[in-house]
This record gives sequence, C-alpha cells and structure tokens, in this order.
Amino acid sequence: MTAAVVAGLLAGYGIAIPVGAVGAYLVALTARTGWRTGAGAALGVATADGLYALLAVLGGSALVPLLAPVMAPLRWASAYGLVALAVRAAWTALRAYRAGGLAAGGDGEHPMTPLRAYLAFLGITVLNPMTVIYFAALILATGPEGPATPPARTAFVLAALVASASWQLLLATGGALLGKGLTGPKGRLVTALVSSALIAGLAIHLVS
Repeated sequence: MTAAVVAGLLAGYGIAIPVGAVGAYLVALTARTGWRTGAGAALGVATADGLYALLAVLGGSALVPLLAPVMAPLRWASAYGLVALAVRAAWTALRAYRAGGLAAGGDGEHPMTPLRAYLAFLGITVLNPMTVIYFAALILATGPEGPATPPARTAFVLAALVASASWQLLLATGGALLGKGLTGPKGRLVTALVSSALIAGLAIHLVS
C-alpha cells in the first residue's frame, strides 16, 4: 500500500509540476480574480488528473490504442479552447481598462466564479490525451510491482489526485500573491495581455 501511495504521489507531481499553458492560465486567472476562483480552477485540473489516473489503473494499456486515432483532434480542441480563453481574457482586460480600471472579476457580465473556473479547467485538462498516456506508461513501466489490487489502485489514484491538487493550489497561491502586487490598472492590464500572449503561444505549440 505504501508503495502505491508513493508511486501515486510521484506520478501526480510528475504530470503537474511542468507548467504549460494550463498552469500559466491558472496563475494569470488567480491574479485577476482572487484565490477562491484560482482554487476552483486548481481543483478542476487536479480532478482531471485524478480521473486519468483512475483510467490508467483500470486499463490504461488498452486505452492507449483507442486514443491514438483521436489524439490530433483532441490536441486541436485543447489548443482552440486555450486560445479562446486567452483572447477573451485580453479583450476583457482592454475593455475594462478603457472603462476606468481592470475589474477583479475580469469577465464582464459573467464573472468567473469558483464553480465556473472548476468546470472550465476540468474541461481543458480532460481534453489532453497525453495525461492518460502518461499514467498508463507509468503503470506499464512498473510491471508486476504496479498497483494490482483494488486497495492499491485506490491509494495510487488518491495519491496522484492529492499531489496534483497540492501543486495546482500552490500555483493559485502564487497567482493570488502576484495579484496583490498589481494594484494599479496598468499593472493588471499588462499582466493580462502578457499572460494571454504566453497562453496562446503555448497552446499553438501543442499543435505545431
């Protein structure tokens, strides 16, 4: 059981720590909206990682061939969603700045609530088929020593979920601290535009 927990923690941190487009957007969103919304987004990412860890222990090796034909469409869908979010964030920032200041919510008539952030980031992360392949590869690499019993598999999945959640919440906390330092309208505007450009660039890199 201990081995499964350790393996799950390592797997969760392994997939979570490399900060890509989703991580960059998580930090930027939290800086604009506050820690509660960022925490909702962080838990959405962690939930997706936990779901993929569960799929991997239930039959990751069988899922990999099934995912292969739809890898490209899923990658394009993920990139499209991230670019759309980046454009929306930049447009909202410009509109709010011209109106007299960048609002904390940053989403005009539809503020980004913690629930909306959770669902948005869950959807973005689920669209990444590389996550299930990553977890499946780990399961296959461990061979007979991998989590084979239901308790061990449960421990592995929960540990991966906790690891991912702890890292994503750390990113959200960093975004919240960044937001506190950006008290001026110009600082918030520049940060929103730079983060949007970074997110769009990372998203395009997914399909390049």
